[in-house]
Amino acid sequence: MLNLQNMFRRKIVLSAILLFLFPSLSPADWIWTPETGKFINPKWEVKPTPEDQLEYAQSFRDQGNCKKAIAEYKKLIKAYPRAKEAPEAEFFTGQCLEDMVKPYEAYQAYQLVIDKYPFSERAAQIVGLEYSIANHLLENKGRSKWAQVVVGSDDRVIEIFRTIIKDAPYGKYAAISQYKIGLYLKEKGMYQEARDEFEKTMNDYPTSEWAQASKFQIAMADTSRASDAQHEQKVSSVAMEEFNEFVKDHPDSQLTPEAKEQMGRLKEKEAENNFVIAEFYKKQKNLKAAGIYYKEVANNYADTSWGPKALAQLKIIGE
Repeated sequence: MLNLQNMFRRKIVLSAILLFLFPSLSPADWIWTPETGKFINPKWEVKPTPEDQLEYAQSFRDQGNCKKAIAEYKKLIKAYPRAKEAPEAEFFTGQCLEDMVKPYEAYQAYQLVIDKYPFSERAAQIVGLEYSIANHLLENKGRSKWAQVVVGSDDRVIEIFRTIIKDAPYGKYAAISQYKIGLYLKEKGMYQEARDEFEKTMNDYPTSEWAQASKFQIAMADTSRASDAQHEQKVSSVAMEEFNEFVKDHPDSQLTPEAKEQMGRLKEKEAENNFVIAEFYKKQKNLKAAGIYYKEVANNYADTSWGPKALAQLKIIGE
């Protein structure tokens, strides 16, 4: 009898300590269970089976209470890590995070399923969901609230695309993910890095439709590089050759009209560069050198807006 009284006193003291340390907890939150011989808080307890716990967690998601649902999913994963419901809990955690507009966290939750449960039946579905997240972020960069949360200096979009390629290198999302890494880098003005990624698409997925698109984008990247460096004629010439090759190899491609348009712009730019050089020599009173460049524009770029201007300048300097 004395031992029971001492045990009861100890429980009372323990309860007092808990209330002192955690004043937000109500005494009603704690109940004594003879089966376990201790006080428990039902809010912290897990259901007796993983099936029950998953159903309990899902009930909160059905109510729109994703925060509570995630807490219950985590309890399931911790209590029943080897149950078949554990990867489901990880998966539905990702679903809840998407509902809460937390795309990167959703991606991380989805990826845990593949990393921890590689034989999960959800693997293929998850790769598709991850691609949707990355693609949405890429297409809405700078506009959507998703993009504002994720896209930044840490390049998380690239991380997601690379993960897709790693997890399913021969899947239907691999080639397009590799291609879109190049697109993302090109949009950020990282033209050489983008070029490398497009070349990788061509080398790793030569029979895919994205290999053809990558060939076009390489020329576009070089065009952008040429625009950034006005006097870098070599880069401009390389881009022109790449567009020429693309038009020759893919005359019926939907991208061919744009390739021809880009060639016209490059030619216009090359003519302008030569004309500017001619003007420089003219100001320096070096009319012989100026005449060489004016003739270059008049003879080889006659179909540009600079051709007639060069002819007019040749008449002025008496060439």
